[in-house]
Amino acid sequence: MPGTSGMAQEGHSDGRLAIIAGRGLLPLYLAQAARAEGENPFIVALKDEADHRFDGFEIISVGVGNLAAIEKSFRELKIGRVVMSGGVARRPEWRDIRPTLKTILSMPSVVRTLMSHGDDTVLQMVIKLIEGMGCTVIGAHEIAPGLLARLGPLGHMSPTGDDLRDIAIGVEAALALGHLDIGQGAVSVGGRVVAMEGVEGTDAMLQRVAELRIGGRISARRRGVLVKLCKPQQDMRADLPTIGPSTVENAARAGLAGIAVEAGRALVLEEAALISAADAAGIFVCGIDPTLENGGLS
Repeated sequence: MPGTSGMAQEGHSDGRLAIIAGRGLLPLYLAQAARAEGENPFIVALKDEADHRFDGFEIISVGVGNLAAIEKSFRELKIGRVVMSGGVARRPEWRDIRPTLKTILSMPSVVRTLMSHGDDTVLQMVIKLIEGMGCTVIGAHEIAPGLLARLGPLGHMSPTGDDLRDIAIGVEAALALGHLDIGQGAVSVGGRVVAMEGVEGTDAMLQRVAELRIGGRISARRRGVLVKLCKPQQDMRADLPTIGPSTVENAARAGLAGIAVEAGRALVLEEAALISAADAAGIFVCGIDPTLENGGLS
């Protein structure tokens, strides 16, 4: 049976909410936002992935491939809605998967998807498996809409003309990368793409840019921009581009002028702390519309 019991009410007319929690602060923010709305969210903390405490919330810790344990808990607790949040660093090996009766027949397809497809395809598979448990999968922005990036600068700093040109190049690169279902981010410096996000994630990409700059492969005279966008085919219910104070810190270490994320389709965590860090570092953070000239920035 699931562990520590919370004391909030049983939840929502569409069924109780479950939060599948991976790495990072987003799952905790969603749990707190749901509780503030009078819900009693149930936390499914993924073993070796979830890295924050959920004190006071009802919680179960399961392996990322243990579908049977997840379905059992969902059935017992009358879960109706599920939100997937946080990062997952390692895909389960086929031997880690604990299927439900409903998924046994689809196991060859599940294993092939895990082994040979991009993140978006895998997330679509996971959504279908959860829906097969009789639940509705919803997006993080439906629980905490205030986390969505808004159009325009978030702090005191704004992009210059050179920065806007780097943003435009970064948008092209991020969209191309997204079409290939590889990543969501790119760094453009002086009108040249110098890094694109792979499976290592944004922070590791920014570390790579910092090392390239230290090694003289990137001019010290040109700063550059990080651009993060949804993949063109992305389902808004999973893996929205996310930035927080650590993104600002890593962008500053990489010598960048700023960060541009997709307004209305990216999440901003700890906004006040992020803005404070960006202003202190002298870099801009802004929401853009990639379909508009200059990203919709004046």
